[in-house]
Amino acid sequence: MSTAAASAPRQGLVLADLLPASRAKSAVDAALVLGGAALTGVAAQISVTVPGSPVPVTGQTFAALLVGTALGARRGFLSLALYALAGMAGVPWFAEASSGWAMPSLGYILGMLVAATVVGALARRGADRSVLRTAGAMVLGSATIYAIGVPYLALATGMTLTQAVAAGLTPFLIGDALKAALAMGALPAVWKLLGRRG
Repeated sequence: MSTAAASAPRQGLVLADLLPASRAKSAVDAALVLGGAALTGVAAQISVTVPGSPVPVTGQTFAALLVGTALGARRGFLSLALYALAGMAGVPWFAEASSGWAMPSLGYILGMLVAATVVGALARRGADRSVLRTAGAMVLGSATIYAIGVPYLALATGMTLTQAVAAGLTPFLIGDALKAALAMGALPAVWKLLGRRG
């Protein structure tokens, strides 16, 4: 077996699995879940209002996909579930320091929960190890968020589906492409660095 093969990270792992093992694994997992929820809450405060849309451009979608990819499906789901439940219960960490459950953008938050699980499962299969595979995972994750968020927006506001797509999908595509490009560069680079360090 070559040295490069021996030092390369194994398939079936996500970045969080590379943390040193300890007897307090459940405490580490809990800290990762809490950290993922907090990261999403902080990223949600990076918010820009979109004229004509009740949904702002935020950093939370990128954070949710990053959390799912780095932590894996189970911990990613738990992080976004904690983020969603705490925000609905009153923690002001949704976009623009909002909270609650009666908002037209709640469907996007629920979509992020599902998307973090999807990209986490894909990351476990190595979807974050190359630029093209990371791009595919990010596109699928974003599509998952919109597949839940846009219909929810239509129902919550009384918009037609066409109006909801115009207000809650189309204005966000360029930003999502930039977020995907950032992930495409960052995630494979981290794996490459970790592979070199063994």
